[in-house]
Amino acid sequence: MDILDALRADYARFPDAPSYHLYAEDVRFEDPMNRFQGLDRYRAMIGFMTTWFRDIRLDLHSLARQDEQITSRWTLSWQAPLPWQPRIRISGWSELHLNPAGRIDRHVDYWDCSRLDVLRQHFFPKGFQE
Repeated sequence: MDILDALRADYARFPDAPSYHLYAEDVRFEDPMNRFQGLDRYRAMIGFMTTWFRDIRLDLHSLARQDEQITSRWTLSWQAPLPWQPRIRISGWSELHLNPAGRIDRHVDYWDCSRLDVLRQHFFPKGFQE
C-alpha cells in the first residue's frame, strides 16, 4: 500500500486507528489553533479530540502528491460536548511534507474559516450547519 492509499484509509476511519507509522518521530504539526513538534504530541492531539468531541467525521475531497509534498482537501465536523450539542464544521486543506525516509515530517492544516468563525458555530449554530 502506498502512502496515498494509507492516508485515504486514515481519513475514512478518522480518528480511529491512525497510521502513526507514516509519521516521523519529530513531526511538526501546525493549524490555526496549535503548533508543536513530536509524534507523542500528535498522538495526544488525536486523543484529545476522541475524548472531548463526539461523532467526529473527516470527509476527504481530494488527495494529491507531487514529489515530497502531499496536499489534501477535507471537511472536519464533530458534535461539541455542550448541552445544545452544536455540530461544528471546518473545511480546509493540509500540506504534508515527506522526509527522505518517506515519512511525514511536517503536517500543516489551513482552514477556510477563521478561529472566530469556529467559536461562533458553538453559540450560533444556525447558518453554519452542514
